[in-house]
Amino acid sequence: MVLTRKFKETVQLRVRQDPEYRKELIIEATNAFLDGDISTGKVLLRDYINATEAMPSIARELDQNEKSIRRMLGPRGNPNLNNFINLLGACKRRENLDLKVA
Repeated sequence: MVLTRKFKETVQLRVRQDPEYRKELIIEATNAFLDGDISTGKVLLRDYINATEAMPSIARELDQNEKSIRRMLGPRGNPNLNNFINLLGACKRRENLDLKVA
């Protein structure tokens, strides 16, 4: 299903305005990865990063090229576990979020 521009803009606006929504995006992305739904996890992390405009600071923190991170989260990207953990760690630090598996 292709998302419309209006829907994407609505999500981005909500991410910018609602700290709890930002945290939930990260939590849902993590849950998707843990459930084996890699595609959804990548989309949710990409939505979070794009909406918060966090890519430059995350790329610096991880000492990676922005294009590499974008490719990793793209439809054909295949993040390895180390890259995913580092990216997730950067996102959760931005939101002061502590994730635990229960």
